[in-house]
Amino acid sequence: MTDADRSGTPGEAASSSVGGDDGEELPSIDFSTFVLSLSHSALVHLGDAPTLEDTREVHLPLARQTIDLLSLLQDKTRNNLTASEERLLDQALTDLRLRFVEVSRAQNQ
Repeated sequence: MTDADRSGTPGEAASSSVGGDDGEELPSIDFSTFVLSLSHSALVHLGDAPTLEDTREVHLPLARQTIDLLSLLQDKTRNNLTASEERLLDQALTDLRLRFVEVSRAQNQ
């Protein structure tokens, strides 16, 4: 790694918008965006959102892993989040866990 690569601190790099490969501006990375990204991944694995190939497939083990990752994140960030970040994470986990049970039951019938 060169000195030029180390010029910014991680917080500075995470708060700036970065251009995508197609020139589109990507949203800045913050905790809420990270939680929403993981939540969307879980929804894709639950078959509630399309994949990149525009198909819907259920992969319960991957959905469970993503939900568990969000739960781990909740445990490790306890008492270090803003009220809005905590509400977002709590609500995302509640919604995803309920949806996981619904999809699991539907697959077992």
